[in-house]
Amino acid sequence: MQQVYHSHDIQAWEQRWFAQGNSSYGLMQQVAWSIAQQLQTLFTDNSLKNVAVCCGQGNNAGDGYLIAKYLQNLGFNVQIYASPLGDSADLHRAYTEAKQANIKILQGFDFIKSYDVYVDALFGIGLNRDLNLEWQGIIQHINAQDGLKIAIDLPSGLNANTGQPLQCAIVADYTFTVLGLKAGLFTGKGKAFAGVVHTVALLPPDSKLKALAQLSPLQITLPQRQAFGHKGSYGHVLLVGGHADMGGAVIMAAEAAFYAGAGKVTVVCDAKHHSAILARSPNIMLRDINALNTADIQLLVGQVDAVCFGMGLGRDVWAAEKFQHWFDFINQDDVTLILDADGLWFLAQQPHTLSQNSYLTPHPGEAATLLHSSVIEVEADRIAAIYALQNTYGAEWVLKGAGSLILQQEQLWICQAGNAGMGTGGMGDVLAGMIASLKAQFGAQIQLHQIIMLHAKAGDYLAASGQRGLQAQHMNQAIYHIVNGE
Repeated sequence: MQQVYHSHDIQAWEQRWFAQGNSSYGLMQQVAWSIAQQLQTLFTDNSLKNVAVCCGQGNNAGDGYLIAKYLQNLGFNVQIYASPLGDSADLHRAYTEAKQANIKILQGFDFIKSYDVYVDALFGIGLNRDLNLEWQGIIQHINAQDGLKIAIDLPSGLNANTGQPLQCAIVADYTFTVLGLKAGLFTGKGKAFAGVVHTVALLPPDSKLKALAQLSPLQITLPQRQAFGHKGSYGHVLLVGGHADMGGAVIMAAEAAFYAGAGKVTVVCDAKHHSAILARSPNIMLRDINALNTADIQLLVGQVDAVCFGMGLGRDVWAAEKFQHWFDFINQDDVTLILDADGLWFLAQQPHTLSQNSYLTPHPGEAATLLHSSVIEVEADRIAAIYALQNTYGAEWVLKGAGSLILQQEQLWICQAGNAGMGTGGMGDVLAGMIASLKAQFGAQIQLHQIIMLHAKAGDYLAASGQRGLQAQHMNQAIYHIVNGE
């Protein structure tokens, strides 16, 4: 498993290492040499020779000065652009080494020519204040250059833990993050700034170092089907929603459930949509949501393996009555419940503690409603938001978006797949149908973070020819492809 850490835990780990008598400058040299070796391969493979290293005022700048020296020794043409030195003794030693290597060091960041590569060694994870106008201008100036951008440890201006940029941040093509992965490189806006992430792992983890999260593995293998299986062997999914004015959501969720491998799928919705559903998917079983009494609901819920509730339910008086009518039957420990869309909205209006077998899938707007906050507050600290959701309602959660977060019991996962083309209407309905399908088939054998990864990989498969214009209803063949391990 790839562990992801909070920046404070990384810094404390580093200080414990130094307290054992290990050299801070020796570690700086090792970091710089390791990065320089990796950059040599990257630059050589892409025929890049001219390098500008941009150094700030702290130890991240010290890494930069030494990287510049090592790259020059490896045959690259290197110049350093720098701000005045800070107080760090290690920084001054690194500066002296670069100067003794006869590297040209220019004060300020007015580049005298164009370079193939710009190395960002301005701040790293040490930035704990807003950027003033001068630093904003410097970062924007570096971003405006045409060459490859390399961030050392963290793109300058990016919060290491939330993935939120300050007023601006370096937009890197590659980030060489030091000692351990930081959550901000993988969730929120961080993915757009970090580029390709490499870890420079040099210290042995100690017993006090605790991971903040784990990256969900890219490879998910589902159990093989046995030759004697039948439709009753592979789970029965019940999808409930479909207001008279909104039939598309339950159709997409139901089809996704079938394409993810469910043996049987039943949709309960307004009868107005039955003809359209049968025309698209005659294998879907149908019930009229307006014709079911309490006994019918109780019987139906007892016959299925997973209930997916809320897609296209609406938010009017009719929808409120349906939510009230169904909720006590589906919020039971022996019912696998996926609550999505309008089901989440009603939960926010009438908060309940959810059963332990419940899975909820809000996007940031829905999370804000559930937490009675704002999208800005949720996105400012997505990790804090998902823990707040679980603390408030219980259950397991997905906070959708770039670098979706998955909170299973006390374990946080980050999905490292998916793409911006998936930001389109209906994609969440497809996800809800997939979760219901795979939980109905495999129960505790498959974890929520694995299902999120399969959905993301299906989106990446669909986007192979381009992200713009993806449609959620086109996910079905991609899902079929991914769940079959192709």
